[in-house]
Amino acid sequence: MSVKHPPSAYTYLRHKKKFPHVWCPGCGIGIVMGAIIRAVDGLGLDQNHVAIISGIGCTSRMPVYMDFNTMHTTHGRALAFATGLKLVRPDMHIIVVMGDGDALAIGGNHFIHAARRNIGLTAVILNNHIYGMTGGQVSPSTPVGMVATTAPYGNTDPPFPITDLSIAAGAAYVARSTVYHSHELEKYIRTGLEVPGFAVIEAVSYCHTTVGRLNKLGGAVEMMRNLKETSLTRRMAEKRSPEELEGKIVRGVFYHDACRKEYCALYQEIQEKAGGAKLAARRISSMEMV
Repeated sequence: MSVKHPPSAYTYLRHKKKFPHVWCPGCGIGIVMGAIIRAVDGLGLDQNHVAIISGIGCTSRMPVYMDFNTMHTTHGRALAFATGLKLVRPDMHIIVVMGDGDALAIGGNHFIHAARRNIGLTAVILNNHIYGMTGGQVSPSTPVGMVATTAPYGNTDPPFPITDLSIAAGAAYVARSTVYHSHELEKYIRTGLEVPGFAVIEAVSYCHTTVGRLNKLGGAVEMMRNLKETSLTRRMAEKRSPEELEGKIVRGVFYHDACRKEYCALYQEIQEKAGGAKLAARRISSMEMV
């Protein structure tokens, strides 16, 4: 007996070629991928006008499984590749999926400049606080005190506040949710796709294979339950003291600037201005020859 799958999800997967996937059972990355697919489907976007770009890491396998225009690029350089594509094809919806290490360590410089330019990309950063694929090393978002393979007695470096960094660098839209709150995450990704400028969606997840094991936090179920119990909305957070917010995950939209002009639109204006100047120069030159 054949199983019929709902076309709104199944048609976006390379199900005949690329499965089963490489992610650990219980990993939250598949939830983020599902949220991206539902966001694209909910907006009714043409698959041929959507691109998924990734760097290296667990998260970077998403373009392998999704049936869009895709690029699986080098570590930390996903935003650089995506910037080039957006300049050539400003009509495309480009989603850049990255892990916290991929986006903020070797890719940190690309990240802040993509935000500074306000180029029309939707950056989905899956934050599991660790380098998962390469063995559990400390990443730029690892909390202080957390044990990792490169910090067996606990991490000493303070983590990057991804949302604050995004806003300070110039992103037009900044939001955060968790893989437990999948429908909320989908909503933020959908809005990010509609924003003309640089949109950042932090998707807080977990890595039970390394973080959970090394820090005795349990498996996927326990870590998923922890996301539920330790997260709260911005409205709820406003009523709490700094001490009460210690160790909490605050969810919501942190910034949304609908007025700032997108980079490709500005670039187009410069091209038109330059083209007009060259045309005027040619006219003057031809008049002088006469």
